Amino acid sequence: MSLVLDPTAQDLLFREARTANTFTDEPVTDEQVQAIYDLVKYGPTSMNQSPLRVTLVRSPEARERLVQHMAEGNQQKTAAAPLVAILSADNEFHEELPELFPHFPQAKDLFFGERSAREGSAALNAALQAAYFIIGVRAAGLAAGPMTGLDFAGVQKEFLDDDHSPLMVVNIGKPGEDAWFPRSPRLGFDQVVTTV
Repeated sequence: MSLVLDPTAQDLLFREARTANTFTDEPVTDEQVQAIYDLVKYGPTSMNQSPLRVTLVRSPEARERLVQHMAEGNQQKTAAAPLVAILSADNEFHEELPELFPHFPQAKDLFFGERSAREGSAALNAALQAAYFIIGVRAAGLAAGPMTGLDFAGVQKEFLDDDHSPLMVVNIGKPGEDAWFPRSPRLGFDQVVTTV
């Protein structure tokens, strides 16, 4: 093996991990979520942007409101998951750039003065951070069920504001019985990698 990471960790994060569809009723604690975030915040983004925002849906009332905006096939698992997170992109992320990218304070206005530039950059970099978040959930010994089958406008109106664009909803918890669908095929190395 050419990888430094222990094979057990490789399995935990990648080979054995899949999108979970059922969960046990074991709660996911705030401490676990804090540990996940404290790990994944170090994932690289362009100019150290950190546009990802996480809304934890814990109360039964909020869960019921969210389930109404999920695609039919995602409603039951969202209703039953121990924790649900709405991942969104903060389109005003540039306000933090002077703190996050201090060696080039002009970047805030030079590159992100226009809303359209911010939205594109926020979507890309928050999507990167969302992927890190899923890996972080796995690193915590939990399973993630990321979903984009939802009414994005409805979720934004119900839980966010005009400056935040929803990316996905992620169910989080210990995997339950029959949590996994069979592993779908993946493309091989030669189908993906070209050397020039």
